[in-house]
Amino acid sequence: MQAKQWKLGSATIGVSAVVAMGALGGIFGDVGSAEPEHVAGPVVPLATGQTVTTTTPPPAPEISVASPTVTATTPSGFAPAPGP
Repeated sequence: MQAKQWKLGSATIGVSAVVAMGALGGIFGDVGSAEPEHVAGPVVPLATGQTVTTTTPPPAPEISVASPTVTATTPSGFAPAPGP
């Protein structure tokens, strides 16, 4: 009997939450707003007096190959590491 009351109470709280969310959404939402929609115009950069320098990128990116700076040996009793 107590489990049935718990389920009924939970269902009541859940339904009440959904109704409250719908009511608050209708009240505070922008549904049917009388104000005209604000549209922002094109953004123009401000004149700050700073100089902008542009550079030409290289034709191809520099590709380097990483090599380990520290080497280690396999301790005795372990299998050797597989080669690249």
